Amino acid sequence: MLKRIEQIHSLLRFRLFERRITRHTRARHDQVLKWVFEKAAQSEADDFSCFPDSSNNPLVTQGQALVRSVKESFAGKYTGYGDRLRILIHVPSAKRSPAGYSLFLNLAASLQFIGVPTRCLAWEESLRDQLLEFRPTVLLSSDSAEYLARLDLDAVRQYRVSQVLKLGLTASLEEYGNTPLPPRLKWAVGHGIDFYYSFKAPEYLTSRKEYRPFYENGYSILSVEFGANPLLYHPIAGVTRDIDFVFLASRNADKRERYYAYLPGVFRHGQGLWAGITPWVPPAAQRFLYARAKVGINLHIDNSLDWPSELNERTYILAACGVPQLIDDAKLLPFRFSPDAMFVAKTPAEYTEMFSAMLKNPALTEQRALKAQQEVFAKYTTFHRAESLATALWHILDHD
Repeated sequence: MLKRIEQIHSLLRFRLFERRITRHTRARHDQVLKWVFEKAAQSEADDFSCFPDSSNNPLVTQGQALVRSVKESFAGKYTGYGDRLRILIHVPSAKRSPAGYSLFLNLAASLQFIGVPTRCLAWEESLRDQLLEFRPTVLLSSDSAEYLARLDLDAVRQYRVSQVLKLGLTASLEEYGNTPLPPRLKWAVGHGIDFYYSFKAPEYLTSRKEYRPFYENGYSILSVEFGANPLLYHPIAGVTRDIDFVFLASRNADKRERYYAYLPGVFRHGQGLWAGITPWVPPAAQRFLYARAKVGINLHIDNSLDWPSELNERTYILAACGVPQLIDDAKLLPFRFSPDAMFVAKTPAEYTEMFSAMLKNPALTEQRALKAQQEVFAKYTTFHRAESLATALWHILDHD
């Protein structure tokens, strides 16, 4: 009962917070989203001609050139892996986990683009049917009760009698809300789990002591950091940046304290769009919304502020779309981007001050956005992440 009361109190507090958003901001949401969904419906994922570029916007010109270059570099690059590497990815529904759905679909599309046969196992689909039809050699799922309950291990065992299948799970810790690790590792050894993977940075995986039991039990942890999918995220030509800020983020309870501290100043000084009061914007439509943003708002979970563990997917997506980014002081940030690529605030007061300064100085924001865009397409696209994962998986299969 006490927990339920706390949940209700938390929800009411969040509702009051939502009401602080300016009336004009709230009034524009439906209009802006209607435009976004209409434009997304008219355009293919990598169609640059949806809007003719008459503005000579350097972010559009550079961004589209970078997209073409990275696509040319990676298209079919690993086709030679042939039938030996065929990946099946267990994916949640968009309703159950919008972030997870977007993340896994971007990874799957990128693996397919670089030449690795890849399919997604949808939440309600039969694993047995997919094994027989697709004939994967690698299956990626997650080490959580919901995923494992849908993992037909009898079908896996039967398939493995005559076929190679490496089974990988996410390397999650009790500190992130999972159950204690030792019993899960004991279960993994007994049920033929071959490796683990994580969206955390490799430096974090090898330095934090809580991950040591994985290595001590003979497991490797493959790092697949977040990135921007060039098939979806790039600048759009011919669109005026007429929205002060855009913030596409979840309402997860573990992020709310950050919202309460950092966003009121943004709401007071700008008129924009925040996903907290919008329907879910699918990945294929998000770039149209970002094309209208003067500032991309970004905040991280506490773990990313305490440890150099990860940069969220939004960091890379905003950079790819050419959106000037206002971000908090995530520990991994200086190891991935140059100091003059984004506007980094260490406190809520700095966050508000920088937001106001960004609106007043579009030339400087453009300069930094150009830098971030160069860096993300050079090193941090989902093509780069897919390449790293594919070569690591090939190595695991090669040592079968």
